[in-house]
Amino acid sequence: MNSPYEIEIKLKVQAPQLLLKQHLKKLGFTMIRRRHFEANVVFDFKGLRLRKKRKLLRLRTVGNRHVLTYKGTPCRSSGYKVRKEFETVVEDAQRLQFALEGLGLRPVFEYQKYRTIYAHKSQLKSGHQALLLHDETPIGEYLELEGPRRWIDAVAHHLGYRRGDYITASYATLYQKYCRRQGVKPGNMVFRKNNS
Repeated sequence: MNSPYEIEIKLKVQAPQLLLKQHLKKLGFTMIRRRHFEANVVFDFKGLRLRKKRKLLRLRTVGNRHVLTYKGTPCRSSGYKVRKEFETVVEDAQRLQFALEGLGLRPVFEYQKYRTIYAHKSQLKSGHQALLLHDETPIGEYLELEGPRRWIDAVAHHLGYRRGDYITASYATLYQKYCRRQGVKPGNMVFRKNNS
């Protein structure tokens, strides 16, 4: 089993998509999973016990595939989000949701995105699991870099970002901040119409 710890950051995408794709290709990245739609449901107990401890229980659906993810409280780390992560594929999402609700958990936040997954050619050969994820969300486009700290720093630098650009907030937190800036009441971070 790989390390249960996930190390990641987000970066706000400012460049147009075509320029970003060209830049990634020049840097040696190759697409390993085409753009796909993800629907995510976050579960918590009454009183948001998990959120208060900065833990996460999420059910992600991509096509007919469902993945349940647990993320622990982030460790202290300057500039990176480091936390335990465990995932398992779920055969029947509806039955799982009934079981979670039977334990007192309920859906508290839904968010959607379109994700494209890239890996560096050198990572493919070595079998490492460092990934660059391009997320298109209802609140803008982000890159997620998942891998060793040095790798994250090198890739961010080559893409023109500085350490001060690193984002460790969750999409739920980014969405709350976005709603405050827009002066709208937060709900779920979902597209009004599915992009194609």
